[in-house]
Amino acid sequence: MTKIRTLDSSSPQFETQFRELVAPATAFDPEIERQTADIVENVRRRGDAALLEYTKRFDRVSAQSVAELEIPASDLRSAFDALPPEAAAALQAAAGRIRSFHQRQLDGEWSFEEADGTVLGQRVAPLERAGLYVPGGKAAYPSSVLMNAIPASVAGVRQIVMVVPTPDGVRHSLVLAAAHLAGVSRVFAVGGAQAVAALAYGTATIPSVDKIVGPGNAYVAAAKRRVFGVVGIDMIAGPSEILVICDGKTDPDWIAMDLFSQAEHDELAQAILLTPEPAFIEAVGASITTLLPQMPRARIIEASLQARGALIRVRDLLEACELADRVAPEHLEISADDPRQWAERIHHAGAIFLGRYSSEALGDYCAGPNHVLPTGRTARFSSPLGVYDFQKRTNLICVSAAGARSLGAIAETLALAEDLPAHARSAQMRWRA
Repeated sequence: MTKIRTLDSSSPQFETQFRELVAPATAFDPEIERQTADIVENVRRRGDAALLEYTKRFDRVSAQSVAELEIPASDLRSAFDALPPEAAAALQAAAGRIRSFHQRQLDGEWSFEEADGTVLGQRVAPLERAGLYVPGGKAAYPSSVLMNAIPASVAGVRQIVMVVPTPDGVRHSLVLAAAHLAGVSRVFAVGGAQAVAALAYGTATIPSVDKIVGPGNAYVAAAKRRVFGVVGIDMIAGPSEILVICDGKTDPDWIAMDLFSQAEHDELAQAILLTPEPAFIEAVGASITTLLPQMPRARIIEASLQARGALIRVRDLLEACELADRVAPEHLEISADDPRQWAERIHHAGAIFLGRYSSEALGDYCAGPNHVLPTGRTARFSSPLGVYDFQKRTNLICVSAAGARSLGAIAETLALAEDLPAHARSAQMRWRA
């Protein structure tokens, strides 16, 4: 059997073992932070010139100007038109489902009038410009383009600026085609911390944005952390996570492959099974052993399962839900009879997949809900990426003359208590007029 720890919640050592297992993986590297700080500062000061130097150094792409690195909209359309029919249809279907789901998130504006004529309300407006970072290099992630750009488009963001590294000048057609379908406005073939800095501060060629979203490597994460405050960011994502609650009645091969689906991301990814059935733990362990050699990324999966994976026997599904809540996983599958009753007991999860047919992989690509989810227990206070991340809310206050009298007296009293006499006088001048 492939080596993956098995735990039992009834064991005296379980609490210590469980805390060690679910402790968030940290990837903070002081040297990466130092190098990133230098890159960001250089781009802030020198703009396009620094971008050209870094693109030549890291991506081995030479250009005389950053304008040469902008990929025109016609190339995006051509990339889509050149796709094999099956790939084009899949990309369109996924984009359609993602757009349909996120259109339901649009918040309406509202207001109400009080008895004295005062009107209070909320106005919702999209951000002016959003930046989207898309990983390049060895892997292509068209799904990241769809999941990040479509909510921005649905929200009404005026301009979506995408940056994507193209090492050695290699451009991935699916990524460009996805940008075409998702409504991306401009695309630049630059990447790394330097691209994040360009989006934050702007250069002579790349416009500054209001918010930066999208995944990247440790340098990209460090750069997003550094520019936060100058611009908004979606999150600092950690290693991917999946936790499966199963009653033991699902095909063990299905569960093993669901665990693989996150473990294959990287060695720090986490995959955990909670079940009350010891025989099912044995069956899933056997499936892991049988299926792992068939996987092209077997080395990564095995390292992930050994370092941070676990098959855990629990007393019952109620205890499974309690433990799942402590983990607050990015992805939670409830593979059981009547999964909704157990979902009601879950308070903390990025996304919950209900039933035996709801594999996490469908959520990654085409179910519709966003796959950009909180990791590292941040689901306790964070939410999936959505339309609301590309909107800002403005409070509306229209006080009537009568309201100025009643509210003014309250405001005057509180302002004087805080030793802010100009505040008090401002309120007083109206209600005592």
